[in-house]
Amino acid sequence: MFKFELLKKSRNTGGRIGRIETAHGKIDTPVFMPVGTQATVKAMMSEEMENLGAQIILSNTYHLYLRPGHEIIKELGGLHRFMNWKRPLLTDSGGYQIFSLADLRTKFTDEGVTFQSHLDGGKKHFLSPEIAIEIQEALGSDIMMVLDECTPYPADAKKARDSMELSLRWAKRSLDARKSENALFGIVQGGMHKNLREEYIDRLLEIPNSKFRTSGSDFDGFSIGGLSVGEPIPIMYEMAEICTERLPKEKPRYLMGVGTPEDLLECIDRGIDMFDCVMPTRHARNGYLFTANGDINIYNAKFAKDSKPIDESCECHTCKNYSRAYLRHLMQAKEILASRLSTLHNLHFYLDLIRHAALALGEDRYPEFKNNFLRERKENVC
Repeated sequence: MFKFELLKKSRNTGGRIGRIETAHGKIDTPVFMPVGTQATVKAMMSEEMENLGAQIILSNTYHLYLRPGHEIIKELGGLHRFMNWKRPLLTDSGGYQIFSLADLRTKFTDEGVTFQSHLDGGKKHFLSPEIAIEIQEALGSDIMMVLDECTPYPADAKKARDSMELSLRWAKRSLDARKSENALFGIVQGGMHKNLREEYIDRLLEIPNSKFRTSGSDFDGFSIGGLSVGEPIPIMYEMAEICTERLPKEKPRYLMGVGTPEDLLECIDRGIDMFDCVMPTRHARNGYLFTANGDINIYNAKFAKDSKPIDESCECHTCKNYSRAYLRHLMQAKEILASRLSTLHNLHFYLDLIRHAALALGEDRYPEFKNNFLRERKENVC
């Protein structure tokens, strides 16, 4: 089951409000998806994620394939039951790991990728579009991704085109391999080349329908990949906008792996509906905390006697109950609680930001909201 309804197009921005319906519940967009790489959002319980208001979590096909194995998860009732998460799940295809773990690749062909595991002494594994779909269907995710090649940056026009052609072939094979009615998103590549991005979208939309649709593109939504891979931020925004201008208005748009609070607001302004990023959780574990007045490094000595919360305007459990001084002490002592409290705060900050962004879109005051937020973050650094 999958349905997307565009509820409102903001009058004075490219932003939109929508709603996705899945077998495990509804998702209001725009939405930020916390990353639960190995069937867990690091340092958090599923119940805590629900309390924070997370509507959907992303898990990683590559890592769950290697450990504990998709067959085991399927035997135990699927990924939702395995991790005790009752709301929607999205799984990536493993394509990004082909890019980020390039040193582990031993063979890369049109058929697929042979790679060495980083877990078991270099044992070889093979991933193809068909296998990526098989794994995701075994996991039982509500939204699956086609297998693609994430084009590195920089990449000249020839290299970007070769990568694009491969990803288009793999998108068709991923679509043909689908046996369930789980939602499947196509992924737009093309490097930082406007003409390739536009051509990619046109050709992606022309891939023939399968047994699950009678008309229109068979993809339930579209992801924008190959961004936030080292390119300048203005180019990332430009490529995102090029894609949203050409993608179907009646399907959700998902910008993969992005990003900072500023990135989220700028890209909502450009018509993006869905985001994921490890930044709030990874930064939290390293003592880097997001606030409305700029980000802070809790290791800084000036917080040693600071009795204030991380962010005085924040309503999260951490800020209501614990001081900067205490959190700094926990970080320095390498206490597990430091990661839990910091992660809870950062995720609350991200999810609350998206909630306020959606409210501003609904009231047609998004430009003012965005500009005020960006100014506060820039001018009032802690």
